[in-house]
Amino acid sequence: MGQSHIHESARAQVAGAAHYIDDLPEIKGTLYAAPILSTVAHGTLNGVDATAALALPGVRGVVLAQDVPGDKTLAAFAHDEPVFAAGTVQHIGQVIGLVVADSVMQARRAARAVQLDITPLPAILSVHEALKNHSFVLPPVFVRRGDADQGLAQSAHRLQGAFEVGGQEHFYLEGQIAYALPLEQKQWWIYSSTQHPGEVQHWVAHALGIDNHAVRVECRRMGGGFGGKETQAGHLAVWAAVAANKLGRPVKLRLDRDDDFMVTGKRHPFAYEYDVGFDDTGRITGLQLQMAANCGFSADLSGPVADRAVFHADNAYFLENVEIASYRCKTNTQSHTAFRGFGGPQGVIVIEAILGDIARALGRDAQDVRMANLYGTTERNVTHYQMAVENNILHALLPQLERNADYRGRQAEIAAWNALQPVLKRGIAITPVKFGISFTATLFNQAGALVHVYTDGSVQVNHGGTEMGQGLNTKVAQIVADELGVPLHRVLVTASDTSKVPNASATAASSGTDLNGRAAQYAARNVRDNLASFVCGLDGCGAGAIRFEGGQVISPKTVRPFDDVVKEAYANRIQLWSDGFYRTPKIHYDKTTLTGRPFYYFAYGAACTEVVIDTLTGENRVLKVDILHDVGHSINPAIDIGQIEGGFVQGMGWLTTEQLVWNDKGYLATHAPSTYKIPATGDIPAHFKVDLWPEANREDNVGGSKAVGEPPFMLAISVYEALRNAVAAGRSGVDAAAPVVLIAPATAENVLKALGRLGD
Repeated sequence: MGQSHIHESARAQVAGAAHYIDDLPEIKGTLYAAPILSTVAHGTLNGVDATAALALPGVRGVVLAQDVPGDKTLAAFAHDEPVFAAGTVQHIGQVIGLVVADSVMQARRAARAVQLDITPLPAILSVHEALKNHSFVLPPVFVRRGDADQGLAQSAHRLQGAFEVGGQEHFYLEGQIAYALPLEQKQWWIYSSTQHPGEVQHWVAHALGIDNHAVRVECRRMGGGFGGKETQAGHLAVWAAVAANKLGRPVKLRLDRDDDFMVTGKRHPFAYEYDVGFDDTGRITGLQLQMAANCGFSADLSGPVADRAVFHADNAYFLENVEIASYRCKTNTQSHTAFRGFGGPQGVIVIEAILGDIARALGRDAQDVRMANLYGTTERNVTHYQMAVENNILHALLPQLERNADYRGRQAEIAAWNALQPVLKRGIAITPVKFGISFTATLFNQAGALVHVYTDGSVQVNHGGTEMGQGLNTKVAQIVADELGVPLHRVLVTASDTSKVPNASATAASSGTDLNGRAAQYAARNVRDNLASFVCGLDGCGAGAIRFEGGQVISPKTVRPFDDVVKEAYANRIQLWSDGFYRTPKIHYDKTTLTGRPFYYFAYGAACTEVVIDTLTGENRVLKVDILHDVGHSINPAIDIGQIEGGFVQGMGWLTTEQLVWNDKGYLATHAPSTYKIPATGDIPAHFKVDLWPEANREDNVGGSKAVGEPPFMLAISVYEALRNAVAAGRSGVDAAAPVVLIAPATAENVLKALGRLGD
């Protein structure tokens, strides 16, 4: 641990030898499925005519709701989403059924030949319509601390505002896919590109009406997930399994990119309204905040996503008198789902925007306003959900980044530039992040692992996490290698498999290494202790005197190769495998009141970003990025820096180029790379510097590390704030103290609107 090692699949991926589900050899008799999609946002489904489709070459059958042998509603926690639409359709792209054929293209052509009889019904397509019609997937949630009304009334200054941030398509390289193989005696083997094999197992068993133990789910790796394969991979597995059950043949279902866009959910778009009071230093004295999440047609994970947005509406700042209203709006669009940050970004961005507006209103530097509002270390250090903020390092980290990036000097240079340049305006901003690490649903904070040491001294590890490119398996292998004192190349981490580690939580909430790494460490420690006890019996010493280092077992009397000790231990019937289990300590949370300690610890960081906008065209570019981020004692610095860079760029895309557009019929017009623009290599700033905060995690976490998957995403909010500062410099005929209303993403059109040069 602590060393930069290459990703365990890197060589295989470069050589094209790393297998994803569509690369696996197919069982004889495999059929291929394609979805039948609703063409109406909301309507009554009167009938499905598959006559033309069934007449096409190679078509083997059509699968509809009546073909589901078990529960026709998916086993999601809200129990509000059908396996296949029946009776009504709720969004354009909702899956009504499947066509199954001998080839992929035969199935896709036939699916488009199916005739649907749908009577349109009124559709709700925005959060504003949903709020007006009280259309919610879950009840609203309210969190209060202090007296917001009194705080506002007594404030020296007061501002009101409203703005919106859009959703985001996951755009994983490997699309959604499942391969369902019926086995003997009503058993099943499911290959699924999923972040949560245990949930896929449960959902498939539920839909087929069988016990969980009859379903085995395997996932060696995903070509990206970002939250989009936490729940929604389960849909494809269920659909494929229902088709395979009906036809008695293996069935593979792989969505093409267009269908993936139309079928699957996105990051939740949010709309905000706020009323904030503050003093002459910019310190917030009262806040009323309304957050309305566009959840789509079903709950999916919208409840915990919206909850985390509430938890992170403070970001790094103490809110003494605050009232937050969270609305979970039901619309006739795709059911939105988990996405990197899981509601955290939608919470963090609103408080950062408010602080930016406060700074403008007072004519103060936003960095000073942010510092004035930071959580304290001994006072003003309890969140609005009653968790103490311990080990807050931002009072040291933010000034360090300010110095590293020469923020004050560049701020002066930018002001001078903007005074002289009539068209191009620059902006700079520093924003911090304080991100809670743990699943907010306490029961998911557990993990298991198996470690097997074979008689040749090689080691195999299996754990409940999934590898989606983030380097989880590499880190787990490093942890186990250190625990056993063997070279890293002697440790192999195998595919996630529900038949090996049962009931595993999703690989999400940035907790993959925290949970599974610790469980694997405990399993390896059990084997090591068995070997140590054996050696101390040979050498007549205490087990604590035995050391495992550099592929050797060292006692006070002698040094033995690890491989030799393993062989001799096996000959003496010593157990060479073990399980390990870990549950996150200290956490507790009351979901009815949204209070408690939902997080084991906080990860911190900050970014300084400089941008430029063209006030005539609305185009913008990120010029420079400096990041100082807290990963504790890094298990693998190269992987962690890669995650920080990738998370930042993905966040930058969310806030600048990635625009989801539904038309007035509820049709997603941006459903392909031609119309939906993720950041490309040309969007990466030439100056992109990442430094790691050197301090270990003060909580007892594996290797002294901290989670790194999600927190860096929110560092990109510095891009949004820098853009708003550039817009403020480019506005004419507008009070300099007025809030800058910039709808995200900051497309050219939205920048021009913010500048006042383009009407609504």
